[in-house]
Amino acid sequence: MKNILVTGGAGFIGSAFVRYMLERYPEYNILVYDKLTYAGNMDNLLPVHDEPRFRFERGDIADRDTVRRVLSDHQIDTVVNFAAESHVDRSILQADAFIHTDVVGVYLLLDEAKAHGVERFLHVSTDEVYGDIEEGKFSVETDPFAPNSPYAASKAGGELMVRAYHVTHGMNTVITRGSNTFGPYQYPEKLLPFFITEALEDRPLPLYGDGRQVRDWLYVEDHVSGIDLVLHKGVSGEAYNIAGEDNRCNIDVAHQMLDLLGKPHTLLKHVPDRAGHDRRYAMNCDKLRALGWQRAHHWEAALEATVRWYVDNAWWWRKIKTGEYLEYYKRQYAARLAAAE
Repeated sequence: MKNILVTGGAGFIGSAFVRYMLERYPEYNILVYDKLTYAGNMDNLLPVHDEPRFRFERGDIADRDTVRRVLSDHQIDTVVNFAAESHVDRSILQADAFIHTDVVGVYLLLDEAKAHGVERFLHVSTDEVYGDIEEGKFSVETDPFAPNSPYAASKAGGELMVRAYHVTHGMNTVITRGSNTFGPYQYPEKLLPFFITEALEDRPLPLYGDGRQVRDWLYVEDHVSGIDLVLHKGVSGEAYNIAGEDNRCNIDVAHQMLDLLGKPHTLLKHVPDRAGHDRRYAMNCDKLRALGWQRAHHWEAALEATVRWYVDNAWWWRKIKTGEYLEYYKRQYAARLAAAE
């Protein structure tokens, strides 16, 4: 392993992985390949911009010719695929882009990686492929898929393609399924950065339904350390859950975040729930722990660090929350907030 292609490496988790790997492994060269959709942001890579072992190419994983050229030109021997459309709300509004990237793109990337003789292919997936998990249960890697949103279904489809290329073609593949990840540089459409940045401007926070939906919260640095471990030690053909194992209701998370900011809980406005909203996600990650992983960041300190980052880095998020972002915000929340008043 020497030349690693990180697709989607300008996104939230992908860029954290790039920063982590360049700091940890001086012998690796990292090429980021990113389409730079709305959630891809070159500012996420500013900390490594001048690193001589870092390169960037703009492109779509569903563009076969460009993927083929990049694999060849940079002598890629390892692929880590973060590239994905990833927001459930957007998948409900329009699923086309999710199928294009999360299924067709994964197929084309696998096919070109196979043709190029790539030695290791890691695919980053999500706990949402398991669907809604009843209280007291925790998903394990052998559980059946039960996706309930177009996003989750597209990620399940991509995973099945990875499995097919391992079984049919003997490719050396591994899959990670991460839980609800948070931290710096997360695009402000996801719950925590969205609520933090809105609260800083004293705007109403649209909370779906009763807010008692449960998510398993995982700090981004712990997520990427798990991906690193699976990349190096995971068994070919296997999938590994990466779970914070810190299950919290959305409303409790919002209250704690508001307390850290010194903002009133009255900013929260209960709005009509999202269609098909899963009530609970929860995973068991004993399989990953058996490889030697453990999380290094616990909830209270990680949440405080995350809130502080957005407070201190308004330069990063203020320019995002314009144009396309505002159009999406109006489509998604204007009617809901009106109904809550």
